[in-house]
Amino acid sequence: MTETTDPTDLTGRKVTANLSLTLDGRYHGPGGPGDFAAFAPYVTSEVARDHMNRIWENATTALLGRVNAEGFMGYWSSVAEDDDAEPRDRGYATWLVGTEKVVLSTTLTEAPWERTRVVNAPAADVVTELKAAGAGDILVNSSASVIKPLLAADLLDRLYLMIFPEIAGGGQRLFDDGLPASTWRLTHQECGELGEIALVYDRVR
Repeated sequence: MTETTDPTDLTGRKVTANLSLTLDGRYHGPGGPGDFAAFAPYVTSEVARDHMNRIWENATTALLGRVNAEGFMGYWSSVAEDDDAEPRDRGYATWLVGTEKVVLSTTLTEAPWERTRVVNAPAADVVTELKAAGAGDILVNSSASVIKPLLAADLLDRLYLMIFPEIAGGGQRLFDDGLPASTWRLTHQECGELGEIALVYDRVR
């Protein structure tokens, strides 16, 4: 049997994704995409902040959906300029502002942020293009609308997950029925005082 090489893997770029989930697998609450009440007590914990720094340490490209991009840049740009900000928060903010950003959108025509390009194309196609050039990890930064199609296409190499000890009882789930079967190896785990757990899973291929 001849082993074939995927030409998009020649650069060795990993596609990683981070997302926070409740115990019942929701990435937002029953109130809609802006309902993060179940997440609020945990996002500034020591474990969560350390995990946030972990997600970007090897990443050179941030891949975002439009809604996340607008929210992130509106908030984190000011943190990057705040000398009094928590150092881990400022480190992440500085990285996000300064790194290459690719925003997937069907409505934006131009990017209102520096070092950003807007692309109207399927997530899988964009990731395949990004993997074929450049260096460093491609981080899908908390954008479930991008993570889901990449899971469906089996294009993710690493998952950074924060699990919070709350049952939301409603809201969107990350792992939908019908995903291709896959195996993941746990490469990092850490539990915080509030019961929050930081997990890193690498795709076994």
